[in-house]
Amino acid sequence: MTARRIVDLSHPIRAGLVTYPGLPAPVITPHLTREASRDVYAPGTEFAMDVITMIGNTGTYLDSPFHRYADGPDLAGLDLATLVGLPARVVDWSDGERDARGIPASAVAGVGEPGGAVLLRTGWDAHFGTPAYATGAPFLTEEGAQALVDAGVALVGIDSLNIDDTEGGGTRPAHSILLAGGIHVVEHLTRLGELPERGARFTAAPPAIEGFGTFPVRAFAELPD
Repeated sequence: MTARRIVDLSHPIRAGLVTYPGLPAPVITPHLTREASRDVYAPGTEFAMDVITMIGNTGTYLDSPFHRYADGPDLAGLDLATLVGLPARVVDWSDGERDARGIPASAVAGVGEPGGAVLLRTGWDAHFGTPAYATGAPFLTEEGAQALVDAGVALVGIDSLNIDDTEGGGTRPAHSILLAGGIHVVEHLTRLGELPERGARFTAAPPAIEGFGTFPVRAFAELPD
C-alpha cells in the first residue's frame, strides 16, 4: 500500500478552549467513568463514556448555508461530494507585503475552480488561543467573496478568526454571499503553510445533524506524491 501524505488542518478541541471570544468554551464531563463501568461489564472489561457540551462554533468548524439562512441546507443536508477530496488552491496572504487586513478580489481572481476549495492562508492561526487572536484578524472582502461565488467553488476556508471583518459592525457580507451561493465556509484552520499552492485534496466533513448549521470538523489535506 502506498503511504499517503496527510496534513491535519484542525485545532484540537479540549475542555475550556476559547475559539471565538465571547462564545462559551466546551465542558467535558463523565457520564460513565472507567471505575464505575467495572460494575456494569464483565471482569476485565471497562469503558469511559463522556458528555461534551459546546457551541457549534468551536475549534475548526464548518458553516453550512443554514447557519445564515433559515431555508438553506443544514449539516445533514450537505452533499458529501462538496466536502471530501476537493482540489484545493491555497492563497497566501501571510507575507509582510500586504498592506490591508481585507483579502481583495484581486488576490483570489482566477484561483478557484468549479467544485474546488480555496484556502486562505493568513498566518493568523499562530495567535489561536491567545488574546491577540481576537483583534486585527485578516478576512475576506465582500468583493473577494463574490469573485469566489462567480468561480463556482464549493468551499472556502481561512486560518483566521472569521471569514468576515468582525470589527466592521454587524454586517457579514462574506458569510452572506458565500452561504447564499451554497458555498461552505470553514474557519479557524491551521498549518496551511504546509500545503502547496495547488495539488492538495481537501476534506472537511461535519456530522449529519438536522436543524444545525455549524459544527467542528476534522479538516485535512492529502498531498500529492
